[in-house]
Amino acid sequence: MEYITGRTDFKLHNSVVSLGKFDGIHRGHQLLLNRILEQKKLGYQAVMFTFMFHPDNLFSDKEIDTIYTEEEKRYFLEQSGLDVLVSYPFTEETAAMEPEDFIKDVLIEKLDARMIVVGSDFCFGHNRRGNVAMLKEMSHNYGYEIIAFDKIKSDGQVISSSYIRNEIMEGHMERANSMLGRPFTIIGEVQHGRKIGRTLGLPTVNLIPPPHKLLPPNGVYASVTGINGKKYPGITNIGFNPTVGITSERRVETYIFDFDADLYGTYIEVSLFSMERREVKFNSLEELKAQMQKDIAFGREYFLRHGY
Repeated sequence: MEYITGRTDFKLHNSVVSLGKFDGIHRGHQLLLNRILEQKKLGYQAVMFTFMFHPDNLFSDKEIDTIYTEEEKRYFLEQSGLDVLVSYPFTEETAAMEPEDFIKDVLIEKLDARMIVVGSDFCFGHNRRGNVAMLKEMSHNYGYEIIAFDKIKSDGQVISSSYIRNEIMEGHMERANSMLGRPFTIIGEVQHGRKIGRTLGLPTVNLIPPPHKLLPPNGVYASVTGINGKKYPGITNIGFNPTVGITSERRVETYIFDFDADLYGTYIEVSLFSMERREVKFNSLEELKAQMQKDIAFGREYFLRHGY
């Protein structure tokens, strides 16, 4: 997959393009993605166009935590078979671009779009004045096909990134995962920890997510870790490890069932399935170890019950 990021000096040819924020690449986004991937057999390039940073961040004092980081999004899309991911710079100049100019200068001249696939509520350009109706109207001038998908629902609730984000922040992983169409995942390089788990006979692997990666509440989760294409069930603690001395950043610490290997420097995927409990501070390492045994029992029973 070609990855074009942070620049505007590119020129693609014969493209079918999906447009959007694509935070989470949830089930609604996957409809758009699958439609452009279908066109590859007709000789088109499948292109996803999004912005380098979450657009709301430009106009807010607080950066918005994203379901998936840019690196995680890129990883998932590489696996999908997408040809090109464009992360376009979102600047004040971009925000001020008139929608007609965006169609002409970006969709046509830079992307050579022959088909444009969006959600039915997609808006773009200065003051969000551009919409699906405008895209359809201008398709007669430029000769592209426009396809707009209505939002889909899960258990009566419209699937959206904002709703999924709220479910994750509440620790409702099953609900979030149902809308995502895959388990919520944290990807990163295994870091050195304080090896407390190893001294307790329960070695763990540690990830330190970037500051603006959305995380669920601090606590313990049934999890599956992907290592070199293989999946291993286990349990994951998210938090600051208050029992053994609070860390300066939130960590994702995973005990993998029946697995003990040196993974330092390895990139792994930790997928969260169900929350067991919130993070608490114990009075001693003995209490911590006893609770970890209960956590492990929870995780084993969870995956046995779900046939994993």
